[in-house]
Amino acid sequence: MAGAIADPVRRQILVMLKDGRLSAGEVAESFPISRPAVSRHLRVLRQSGLVRAELVGRQRFYTLAPERFTDLAAWLAQFLRPSGWEHRFDALETEVYRTRRERRSRGPEASREEDSA
Repeated sequence: MAGAIADPVRRQILVMLKDGRLSAGEVAESFPISRPAVSRHLRVLRQSGLVRAELVGRQRFYTLAPERFTDLAAWLAQFLRPSGWEHRFDALETEVYRTRRERRSRGPEASREEDSA
């Protein structure tokens, strides 16, 4: 799958297909390369399972296979740094657990005193 998305033309085709089904001809019109070259790119995407092809009469229509992107997205997520909010929520969760742990270790009397203060 990584080889299929390594090529910029194939990545652009995937972007085009995110909005819906396109014929091979419609895809080819968007590129300054020959139709046979676009057909080869589409075949690589089809063989990788990233797109599906449907033959209607003499035309072949392509659509994304979104379920194939789930594993890829999960794998890529490990390389992303958490956003500012995610980091803050993680810090808040850590603080909540620390506070709970401290209250449990001090016992119920200390918790009541803190609540009344």
